[in-house]
Amino acid sequence: MNGALLILLLVVVGAIGLVVYSSSQASGRRAEVSLDDARADARRVIERLGGQVLNLSGNDDASKQAMADASERYTAASSAIEQATTPKQAMLAKESALEGLYYVRAARTAMGMDPGPELESLAGQSSAGRVTEDRRVEFEGRQIEASPGPTARTPNYYPGGRVAGRPVPAGWYSEPWWKPALVAGAWGLGSVLLFNAMFSGMSGVGYDAQAFESGYGDGFDQGYDAGMDSGGDFGDGGGWDSGGDGGGWGDFGGGDFGGGDFGGFDF
Repeated sequence: MNGALLILLLVVVGAIGLVVYSSSQASGRRAEVSLDDARADARRVIERLGGQVLNLSGNDDASKQAMADASERYTAASSAIEQATTPKQAMLAKESALEGLYYVRAARTAMGMDPGPELESLAGQSSAGRVTEDRRVEFEGRQIEASPGPTARTPNYYPGGRVAGRPVPAGWYSEPWWKPALVAGAWGLGSVLLFNAMFSGMSGVGYDAQAFESGYGDGFDQGYDAGMDSGGDFGDGGGWDSGGDGGGWGDFGGGDFGGGDFGGFDF
């Protein structure tokens, strides 16, 4: 009797072990498939950006600067996808490439070309708002301007999003005032004063300097990240297929097409 119970116990333990092992193997396969899908989705966007960078050249200060920024994002995204070992890291590589495509659209707009198809939104872009009117402010002994479109005085484009945890509105600027924070990972003491002077009362920027200082839009970005993480398969969204596969923007403008700090993302 005791022998039979021992055999039964061994069978039960073996069965439990087999179930745990099978579950672990299945989970590993799902994670591998998810990573492969995320990499493939990112590479498609990176290759699309690469085509634009190689085939489009700017013809004025605004378009040249936008294409330089697009090239920087292409380099960053290409490096990031080669090192990506998780779906989140692959998503960040894709995000960097997507930002590059926004710079390409800006360059095409500056040159009077069709900007191409609409793009997926960047993380934090909606909450950051956009420049809706011309502004010129005095800050630390220099004039800084913002405009909804490219001008001779505002050749620096930003597609909108978060830099060092703070929202920066989409628009054209006389200088890239957000770049010190991008490099250092933190804003300077005068950033709130500059933001308040530049965007106070602007209809496209629905928050004030205090909200900027406290990191306005965290809820949006957390929801975005959670959605990306839970989705697993980035290849099913279809967002990039709507613009056409492969050639993408190559059909616009008579055949013309059209950085690692990753736009403030941390790995």
